[in-house]
Amino acid sequence: MSRYEHDFTHMFADLEKQIAETDNPRHRAILKNYRLHGLLEVSGRYEELLAPNMTVEHPHYRLHEGGTSVILDGMAQVTAFYQSLVEANALVMWVNKHDIAVNDHGFAGEVEFSAFMPGAMLGDSVFGSVQAGDDPHDIYLLKRTLAFVWPYDERCRLIGEHVYEDTASREITKPDLADVITAERAAELLAPEIAKELP
Repeated sequence: MSRYEHDFTHMFADLEKQIAETDNPRHRAILKNYRLHGLLEVSGRYEELLAPNMTVEHPHYRLHEGGTSVILDGMAQVTAFYQSLVEANALVMWVNKHDIAVNDHGFAGEVEFSAFMPGAMLGDSVFGSVQAGDDPHDIYLLKRTLAFVWPYDERCRLIGEHVYEDTASREITKPDLADVITAERAAELLAPEIAKELP
């Protein structure tokens, strides 16, 4: 078993405590949407997080990472983005620390993320770089801090993601192969939690 599995399966422990302590129904619904969104995303089930009960029909994402900005406007572009992450094997990620504030418009906060990333993505994408000569097919562990601003509509559906990376926080290491959580294993680990939330 990967030494990261416990942290991975309990990534939303702080958020779950916050949800339990939140009395405002709208704020609670926004936080629950965010939690389910994260579980579905990491499990590769992006079609479900983009369903009309969770996300607006025309989402707008603004992603600022690795010194590059990516704007995704509309369902087609957002869907293609998630598809590209699945195809690149770049969706196994988890939260180490969570500090968010929620209000009627959505939530904002700072989150420390860990993610398993293929070297090819680290070399030529918004995520960063690996050392010259490294195998682009190898998997690396990327840790960084992100600031989030996620707006929600009147039905507590996600309007979009505004993500800003603290580039000085980046750490890229080479994990032991036995510690890498595969996409299949991630989906298996999170399936029970997702099942509790879906009808």
